[in-house]
Order: sequence, then C-alpha cells, then structure tokens
Amino acid sequence: MASDEELPPDVTAQPISRVEWVGVDTLRANDYNPNSQPPPEHRLLKISLLEDGWTQPIVVHDDGSGTAPVIVDGEHRWRVARTDSEVAALTGGLVPIVRIRGDRVHLMMATVRHNRARGEHTVKAMSDLVLELLKAGEPPEDICFLLQMEAEEVERLADNAGMPVRVTRNLAGFSKGWEPK
Repeated sequence: MASDEELPPDVTAQPISRVEWVGVDTLRANDYNPNSQPPPEHRLLKISLLEDGWTQPIVVHDDGSGTAPVIVDGEHRWRVARTDSEVAALTGGLVPIVRIRGDRVHLMMATVRHNRARGEHTVKAMSDLVLELLKAGEPPEDICFLLQMEAEEVERLADNAGMPVRVTRNLAGFSKGWEPK
C-alpha cells in the first residue's frame, strides 16, 4: 500500500482519506432525509455491522458553528450504533466519519444521491447467489437469518435459479403444501 506521501494530491484530497473516529453522541440527524428503514433492514444492518465491522464511514457536514455535525449519509448506521449495545461495544461507542462541505441545498442533494446510488438487487442475480450459497453447503436457516430473509423467499429464489427440490422444507412452520410430489 502506498504511504500518504506517495499518493497523488487528488487522492489525498478525497474525504475518505480523512476518516475520523468520533463519539456516536457527537453527531445529529439532519431534518430532511426522505429515507426510512423498515425493521427487517434495520436488523440486517445490525447483523452486517456485527459480522463485517464498520466498512463505510458516516458522511457528515460540520458548519464550524460549534454545533454537532449533521449526518448527510449513514443515519441508519448511526442509529444502530446509538441504540444497540453490541454494535456500540465494537468500537467503544465511536463511529467512523468523513466530512464534506456545502450549503444546505448541496447537502440535501448529497443525501439523496447517497441513498439512491446504492442500486437494487435483481431477482435473477439474487437467485444465482442463493443457489450458490446452498450448493456451498450453507444451511437455509443461516441464509434466512444472516440475510434476514423469510424461508419462502429463499425457496422462491432457489426455485428461480433452477434448484430441483425445495431446500427449506424442513424449516419450522413451513407449509407441507410446498412439498414436491
């Protein structure tokens, strides 16, 4: 890996080159974020942080007024870190941040860009992924928990990928009506 003095100036000027660790309570949510997170995705975010650690910093804006920096992107990561003791324990209550500049209009647009730029999962690609996990021996129950999917969703994705038999037929509470004949 190159040291800072070996990196071109345009790389060192990027916010990601200046990650800071700050107390989770030193940040505040913005008052304009149109994004909400349903409970299943909130649980999945917690699992992601516990399994993979912090892989993305929270993007903030600090206007220099002495008030807490405002979150531009990463509010859900921040909320999990504030409310879940297991996640907070990972880093002693600290969260990674990067700072960006701009006026309110720029920051509002940055929030939407960050939210919308993440893309969507296609059914075919998710089917292929679930099938590969199953073929690798990953138990359907683990797929359900670690990806926060319902058993039926795993079933349908496996079927869509060409899985010849139902893979989760033994999961508790799964209807016998789904058994192949």
